[in-house]
Amino acid sequence: QRKNPFSNDSRLATKPVHTHRGDPTYGRPPEGSQTEQRGKDAHSHVGKEVEELCLIIRSTGEVGEDGHVSVTFGKLFETYVTISNKVVGILLRARKHGLVHFEGEMLWQGKDDDVIITLL
Repeated sequence: QRKNPFSNDSRLATKPVHTHRGDPTYGRPPEGSQTEQRGKDAHSHVGKEVEELCLIIRSTGEVGEDGHVSVTFGKLFETYVTISNKVVGILLRARKHGLVHFEGEMLWQGKDDDVIITLL
């Protein structure tokens, strides 16, 4: 569309052609765009779900000798699945942020029900 002589859209002329890996705007939506706002909203929503998951672990788990609260994946899945069907994805996000610890890359219902999830 940038070179379309029939286009009357002046916004096309102001957009940069390409950004490169070294550019701070590379891989990011334009500032002030609806895409940027949707990304911020999604990030906030996931953050709230991670907080809720930590509260559920704290309320359903047991305090161990080290003072950390732990719960099995099976018990957490049964409790949390009624709230959200994304429990595994939220667990992975919480681990990425250093809020929980568990062994393995991925947790599967049934197979990993005995895996211990520890709130850090």
